[in-house]
Amino acid sequence: MAGGSEACSADTGRRVTLSQLDGYRSTFEEDGKNRLATLTISRESYTNSLENRYVFLEHPPVFSHKLAIDAPITDQKSSGRCWLFAGLNLLRQGMMKEYNVEELELSQPYLFFYDKLEKANWFLENILTTASEELDGRVVQYLLKDPVGDGGQWDMFVALVEKYGIVPKEAYPETHHTSSSGQMDSLITTKLREYARQLRGAHAEGASADRLREQKRGMLEEIFRIMSISLGRPPERVTWAFYDKDKKFHEYRGLTPVEFYKQHVKFDCTATVSLINDPRNEYMRKYTVQYLGNVVGAEEVHYINLDVGELKRFAAEAIQAGKAVWFGCDVGKFHSRNKGMMDPELIDYKTAFNFGFSATKAERLQYGESLMTHAMLLTGVHVEDGKTVRWRIENSWGGDYGNKGYLTMTDRWFDEFVYQIVLPTADLPKQVADVLDQEALVLPPWDPMGALAN
Repeated sequence: MAGGSEACSADTGRRVTLSQLDGYRSTFEEDGKNRLATLTISRESYTNSLENRYVFLEHPPVFSHKLAIDAPITDQKSSGRCWLFAGLNLLRQGMMKEYNVEELELSQPYLFFYDKLEKANWFLENILTTASEELDGRVVQYLLKDPVGDGGQWDMFVALVEKYGIVPKEAYPETHHTSSSGQMDSLITTKLREYARQLRGAHAEGASADRLREQKRGMLEEIFRIMSISLGRPPERVTWAFYDKDKKFHEYRGLTPVEFYKQHVKFDCTATVSLINDPRNEYMRKYTVQYLGNVVGAEEVHYINLDVGELKRFAAEAIQAGKAVWFGCDVGKFHSRNKGMMDPELIDYKTAFNFGFSATKAERLQYGESLMTHAMLLTGVHVEDGKTVRWRIENSWGGDYGNKGYLTMTDRWFDEFVYQIVLPTADLPKQVADVLDQEALVLPPWDPMGALAN
């Protein structure tokens, strides 16, 4: 009997009981507000039914400092190419000013093609590096999970541009599989996992490094064929012809993509640095993420970790100097797609459900509640009494999104959900730029600071 009582006692609290549910129901019915909330929320999304109109009234889309050029809004459609769109949208800013044009778009599909090819090579090289590790180990399973995802980081963008250059959009336009990349990604992923099995098997049988890389070359040729059939072969030379705002015709013929980049973009992507705000880790330190990258032999992805106040200060200074700022954030949090607003108080959960959220930015990263999911451009900032209040963002989700393709981000949203900005290294104080001379601390492959690449 004693044993039975102990067993019942040990079981207390483990199961949901009917009497427990009766108590929940009673408490729910006692609060009349719950009925009103049910009538409202059960018919509509949280975003629409709990939208806090006072946020919109407090933050109209007006900014004390805004870039002079409003470039046409781009659209990544059903793909994860935000980092490429944001990068090329940044580069076109200077071109549009120099060449006095109203419209310009650089080819995201061109870089997308070579990113997939390079990621395939990156993946296979990592498979060879880890060939002696257990197949079911965490690292190998992580590598196999998403070998050629659409995402990427700023330093991966730089690696592509420096190696392959850039072309105008009209020289290599969208196809079905750039705008909707899921099927092609799935096909390439299936082939790469097959190749991984073959390479690991050959390694286990004692194949030499030269033999393994000979096999890899044939595998990459198959990936190139998949890409070329799906997207068309990228151009080796291009002609850029356009009219400027004064209706004057310009033409530059027979340029290689690298020549087009060097002669007409005139932006040194290598002279830039990524600043992150990661409150889990020490500030004024240099970090990298293991196995994060795309181009074998390129500079590793690296970050300088700073307080979020420093990120905001540097970003505001850049915008005031007429420069757009590439940045990475967790775009899905407290975000109205229809009205183009991002603010932690945008959706009033507390009024409806009688609770708020208490996790810090560091805790959200630690518990998997937040990570970098999207890259865009900062193109404006509103400053009052020397303090930043809200930010103007150029997105790549088409002109029907938000405020004609733009959105407004409040300063408090920046604090909580912006993780990265990119600036010219020369614009940083010396003590910050000197952090680049440190040996990078290596974060694990699955760290949220590398999540944008997935």
